[in-house]
Amino acid sequence: MTTYKEIFGKPVKVVSSDPTDAGAEGQVWYNTTSGTFKTVVGVGAWSSGGALNTARNQAVGVGLQTASIAFAGFNGTARVANAEEYNGSSWTEVSDLNTARAALAGAGTQDAAIAFGGATGPSTNVALTESWNGSSWSEVGDLNTARFNLSGFGINTAAIAVGGSAPSVTESWNGSSWTAVNNLNTTRANLASAGVQTAALAFGGNPSTTASESWDGTSWTATNALPAAKGSLAGSGTQTAALAFGANLPGPLASAESWDGTNWTATASMATARGYLGGCGVSTASLAVGGSSNPAPGNIKSNTEEFNLTIYSPIAATWASGGNLGSGRQSSTAAVTSTQTAGLVFGGNPTPLRTATEEYDGASWTAGGAMSNARYQAGGAGTQTAGLVFGGYSPPPVLTATEEYDGSSWTSGGALPAAKRVQGGAGTQTAGLGFGGYGNPGTGAQLTTEEYNGSSWTAGGNMSTARFYLAGFGLQTAALGTGGTPPATLDITEEYNGSSWTAGGALNTGRNNLAGAGIQTAGVVFAGTTGSNTAATELYDGSSWTNTTSMATARKYLAGLGTQAAALAVGGNPYTAATEEFTGEIPALGYKTLTSS
Repeated sequence: MTTYKEIFGKPVKVVSSDPTDAGAEGQVWYNTTSGTFKTVVGVGAWSSGGALNTARNQAVGVGLQTASIAFAGFNGTARVANAEEYNGSSWTEVSDLNTARAALAGAGTQDAAIAFGGATGPSTNVALTESWNGSSWSEVGDLNTARFNLSGFGINTAAIAVGGSAPSVTESWNGSSWTAVNNLNTTRANLASAGVQTAALAFGGNPSTTASESWDGTSWTATNALPAAKGSLAGSGTQTAALAFGANLPGPLASAESWDGTNWTATASMATARGYLGGCGVSTASLAVGGSSNPAPGNIKSNTEEFNLTIYSPIAATWASGGNLGSGRQSSTAAVTSTQTAGLVFGGNPTPLRTATEEYDGASWTAGGAMSNARYQAGGAGTQTAGLVFGGYSPPPVLTATEEYDGSSWTSGGALPAAKRVQGGAGTQTAGLGFGGYGNPGTGAQLTTEEYNGSSWTAGGNMSTARFYLAGFGLQTAALGTGGTPPATLDITEEYNGSSWTAGGALNTGRNNLAGAGIQTAGVVFAGTTGSNTAATELYDGSSWTNTTSMATARKYLAGLGTQAAALAVGGNPYTAATEEFTGEIPALGYKTLTSS
């Protein structure tokens, strides 16, 4: 009998605690503490990708997760010809199809694709086929049977079109013309498929079905069915390793199922339930594109989600209570680059706290040296032992005063060129940054940026959008500003490179009076107001925001500091001394206990 060592190349280990390194994948061990045999297996997970430039459903996606193209579809009011390419993080517009349409099918790669069938109007089916060479679309041989709501697979020169409004018809493409071949066994439209011209899989479809069939290049054969009926779904992969995801009948659904060549098994669900979506990639690295909960106008999605198979089963992000401030306050300021275990907060309301400084050691707050200038709504930067405060409000004036903290006391620094309050702050004591904000009465929302060199402020590049009550963090040469007002709840993000601001990804929840922490490529924002206080928390990866675990208590006018993995939310409105500690998602191996069943 073949042994485990002969198959895997390693013996079964005997350990007292489970391994934590990636080398444990596929390894079997006996844990003497729990008295169980275990291993590590891959688990699926979805994450947010860059949004489409044109929101749509009934579009097609082909290619790989890191190199794909999406084309055509319905934008809520009209069929479109738009095509966009994905590089693994963002979509870029490329040349349009010659004919706008929706509910079509496609095959191929990002540089060599084919689009066929679809509908150009509510009751206008087409047989049109167009070929993409990486730069433009050309009309080629038409389908024999005009139809929409069909599916397709293969490559640019060897593809299959199957099902749809001609619900059992299958046609094969040889690079110049289509030929009718053997029909599906189960008639259906809005189905999904995966594979190549000679070895593929078709699954699901409308009327809502669990049917799954395998294609050998000549004929279709029934295989084991999906766990549950679903139609208007998407698919990816090959005949022996496929992924089915989303659906609208019944639905909308976010569920996904993986195929191992024999059986379908439920896997991780998407974040957004939807049908009529595009899908592409391989079963371990797939892409879900656009879609909606119905084909009619409204609720059209631009969302992109990426599916990856990983040996890690993440421990979700958490918020936990930290030590309370000495006194409840709002509109205080934090040294944004200080840390969760060495934090610094200063100023704020009510009146007695406008000069107060408190230092955090990871468990409790203690009093630090008082500021010379009483203030709240100031800008802040630096660390616990090298802090920076600038501007702010000390009714009646808005301030230009800057102060520097050395870990025990504050001393005067160079004044701002103009008075400001409720501005964003980033950087260090010797390389600080202030941006946006509100000036003296009559000057309104600001878009100016000021850079500090440790002794004086100079003008930097202006923001694109004037605003105040925004969140800011990062470094002087790589900062981020997001949210704010006016209008009431901005979702706009801007990134600073040391001289100019450019647009970043939009917040999922537009808001003002929020707080944040981290760096430009790994940030976190939390709380604020959308008209009412929110506890919503979002993570930034340098291009887009993703929702994560919300705070325990919704609030605004709070201070924030730390990193994306370990941030601190302090004080706020309603007046509170509460501190919450954020711990980001932690990768952890996905252990599986082995049994004899």
